[in-house]
Amino acid sequence: MRTLLLAAVGLLMSWTAQAGPFVWPNGAQAAVSLGYDDALDSQLDHVVPALNKRGLRASFYIPINGPTLPGRQNEWKAAATAGHELGNHSLFHGCSAKGPGREWVQPQRDLDRQMAAQVQEQVIAANTWLQGLDGKTRRTFTPPCLDMQAGGQDFAAALKPHFVAYRAAGPGMVTDTAALDPYAMPVYFVEGMSGEQLIALVEKAAAQHALVSLLFHGVGAEHLSVTREAHDQLLDHLARNKARFWTDSMVNIMENARKQAGR
Repeated sequence: MRTLLLAAVGLLMSWTAQAGPFVWPNGAQAAVSLGYDDALDSQLDHVVPALNKRGLRASFYIPINGPTLPGRQNEWKAAATAGHELGNHSLFHGCSAKGPGREWVQPQRDLDRQMAAQVQEQVIAANTWLQGLDGKTRRTFTPPCLDMQAGGQDFAAALKPHFVAYRAAGPGMVTDTAALDPYAMPVYFVEGMSGEQLIALVEKAAAQHALVSLLFHGVGAEHLSVTREAHDQLLDHLARNKARFWTDSMVNIMENARKQAGR
């Protein structure tokens, strides 16, 4: 009993010693993760070149049935070679069809009609496919629609060993290591935001030395979009202030954050 108690105290002391504010590389005030979902044409046509031009890195969450695959997969390979993360967004972008605004979910992709084991197999298969594109074995996962149940059961918990982190929670910022849950990382849905609003989010993160994740879809086109002007305004701000903002792929940021937190 005494041995167990001492072990528990030791673990608590170790965790407490690691808890505290994040210290980002090169003295940056904030870690900024730019994430782009659904493998859309506007991301290859505009976003990747805009990021590369400014020396910024981001994450692209690719469903394997995305509209740019397989016709433009060489361009996704080039994006990975340039340092961008190809994140997992499942095979078929399955979501729950329940609730308002989900009329677009096709019956064969309705998570409520699938088994957890079935979805797990699909996500692992997507990892294998992505590895064939970029050669990477470590990446992050964004469950489509942030839905993590299939047939009423959690499918995501068993997949944790396959990923560094999940973007899987509602809007918010992670301000210190004690608050870090790699598999429930908050993310801001930014559709319709202006450049000023996007910049305000990263400036808020800088004021708190926080990790902030922004979720984009279309840029100047397609669905859930922001304008190119707003997007470029944000990128210009990040590029002008590289000493203050560490803008990198989600997998790189989360590996750093997890190391700091001892997770």
